[in-house]
Amino acid sequence: MRETGKERRIGKKSGQEMRVAVLYSGGKDSNFSAYLASRAGHEIACLVSMLPQTDESYMFHYPNAHLTELQAAAMEVPYLRAETKGEKEKELGDLRELLLGAIEAYGVEGLVTGAVASEYQKSRVESLCRNVGLGCLSPLWGVEPVGYMRALIRTGFDVMIVGVSALGLGRDWLGRRLDEGLVEELVALNRKYGVHVAFEGGEAETFVLDSPLFRKRIELLETEEVWLGDRGRLTIKRAELADKGEDSPRREASLMRGGAALETSLTAETGG
Repeated sequence: MRETGKERRIGKKSGQEMRVAVLYSGGKDSNFSAYLASRAGHEIACLVSMLPQTDESYMFHYPNAHLTELQAAAMEVPYLRAETKGEKEKELGDLRELLLGAIEAYGVEGLVTGAVASEYQKSRVESLCRNVGLGCLSPLWGVEPVGYMRALIRTGFDVMIVGVSALGLGRDWLGRRLDEGLVEELVALNRKYGVHVAFEGGEAETFVLDSPLFRKRIELLETEEVWLGDRGRLTIKRAELADKGEDSPRREASLMRGGAALETSLTAETGG
């Protein structure tokens, strides 16, 4: 296990809210779940990332997972990581050790996950949390996918597609940024091929370059495409933190004020 980063409090713990770790992949789901948890008053104590040594992992995000440390630096949040061989079920044991480290180092009481629709992943993480005495929060569970993707855009998330593996998602999708036009294309692909609009079938992987929780944005310096006939990934080889600009604090304050309405909308759509 490797620990890095300085401590910054995100969220304010009171009442039933918890001091939490975020199971962090660097993609849209873990980032938006962290955002929703902080909006709900939970205090984000650290990010915890599992770095699989293979893209065949059953549980954990593979493309550009090595850059989760840079994203933690962008948030100014402590960061814990561990490698896993990605072997089915055994990788949960690796995660258990990481969570025990988070409990010891930061006194976390709960774990935030980015689970959206995978019962396989959600049930195993919940069981593991019970085993180590943590609460488990999955604020995106059952979310309506089109509304979710649009909420990402409205709240200022800069999301890049870094992996594709589905009919209709060609090489030209690598490096594309999430916007309204992309969402409309995904809705059409859902009707034509059954592509999940939020990629819960493994159709694509994402990487977040900026969010309301980031103090700095991530700027890409060098990338490399790997294409294997009908699937591929965009590997980020070099990246750095960059200032957001003078208007960013005002813009993010506006986005954060608008978050409550979006949370209400998402809750209504999921029936939560």
